[in-house]
Amino acid sequence: MRLAFAVALILAPLVLLADAAQLEESGDQDDSRTAEPGETGAGEPVDGDPPAEADDPIAESGPEVAEASPEVIVAAVDSVIQVVVAEFIEEVTAEADRVGAEALIVELSTPGGEMQAMRKIFTTFLEARTPVVVYVSPSGSQAASAGFFILLGADVAAMAPGTNTGAAHPVAGGGEDIPGAMGEKVTQDAAATIRSLAARRGRDEKLAESAVLESKSFTAQEALDAGLVDLVAPSLQSLLVDLDGRAVEKGGQEFTLATRAATVRRMEMPAFQRVRSIIAHPNVALLLMSLGSIGLIFEITHPGAIFPGVVGAVCLILGLWAMSVLPVNYAGLALLFIAVLLWVLEVKVPSFGMLTLGGAVSFCLGAIMLFRDADPALRASLNLIIAVGITIGLLALALARLALKARSNRVATGREGLLDELGLVSAGIELGAPGKVRLHGEIWNAEADVPVDVGDRVRVVRVDGMTLRVEPVGDI
Repeated sequence: MRLAFAVALILAPLVLLADAAQLEESGDQDDSRTAEPGETGAGEPVDGDPPAEADDPIAESGPEVAEASPEVIVAAVDSVIQVVVAEFIEEVTAEADRVGAEALIVELSTPGGEMQAMRKIFTTFLEARTPVVVYVSPSGSQAASAGFFILLGADVAAMAPGTNTGAAHPVAGGGEDIPGAMGEKVTQDAAATIRSLAARRGRDEKLAESAVLESKSFTAQEALDAGLVDLVAPSLQSLLVDLDGRAVEKGGQEFTLATRAATVRRMEMPAFQRVRSIIAHPNVALLLMSLGSIGLIFEITHPGAIFPGVVGAVCLILGLWAMSVLPVNYAGLALLFIAVLLWVLEVKVPSFGMLTLGGAVSFCLGAIMLFRDADPALRASLNLIIAVGITIGLLALALARLALKARSNRVATGREGLLDELGLVSAGIELGAPGKVRLHGEIWNAEADVPVDVGDRVRVVRVDGMTLRVEPVGDI
């Protein structure tokens, strides 16, 4: 019963999120439907207008037939760049191509992210049939590191006042430069990529490269003056006005954008995809792995609790999924599992806290080494690592002490639980003739080496099958 309740409690929010995602998608489809000429929003002829005949040329070409306005699709990305964000961008781009949108505008705000996901995103932009505009907004946002590559990979790069971009130099997991030949390879690869993206749109290659080689960062106005971006617009509506009439080359053809009077349709990330995006963050992944470890340690030290074990298993599975989509260092992952093993051994092998301390150190080192991406945005917070390591270590130590205390307690059930217990003779015991003893609310057959009268108090000294061997301890 408890297992079913635990599973239902965990799965219910996921089911609700999936239902919300379906409702949101169906709502988007309903909202995007445009009424046909001669119809109201409900699809009925307008009152007072006679139905037009199919063969009436005046009805076909009359001024009352409204042309469909161009559509601009807008999608917002406000998170670390990782595989779920790349999936969302692919879906949005595919939808823009499917409906023949005038343009796709991606509102971007990111500190950076995973390099493979970044490449997947700007490759999607390059292959799209729809002109893509990346707009760093709102004011105060940034398109740093991987976001800089995505910005320059767009057909039109735009920024809001008060935003910044750049700072795209690759770094190691601890924030330091990557040493040796590997660091040079990663840096040169990133520099070549940014030069290639800048050259496609006639942007300043050397200045773009300086963001990689020298970690330069640019304000919106500095980027505009240097030719790294095409527009600075304070709002989406202002951006649509500035884009109107702008020529964009796409697939060897030149398009002139007509966005001033375009219909704007926002596409939001579905609820379930948003949950996946949250899980695929280094800090959240580390917390899930930690909660899973706590749940399993509790289940091992307190068998039969069930709920902590179920929650721990689910958290571990979600954490491992996050690890599968993040760039993970397997040495760091191995240190995390060693930490959990040491904490479990603390329960089985009393070490006066030494195993717990070793587990905490192993956990902190493993968490620091865990994420190997060159982007600082894909590293777990050092403060979080230390706090979680200390917390789990203290909990493991407390659970170990409880388990050891439980071991030292006297057995209260089974055959061992009857030894040394006191009972009351309800039927006299004679030599060679067993009597009856009331013990724990039950009537037992009992034997003794001496006669014992009714009402005497006896102590259990041995249990032979269903018969107790007792000795008198005095009258009650």
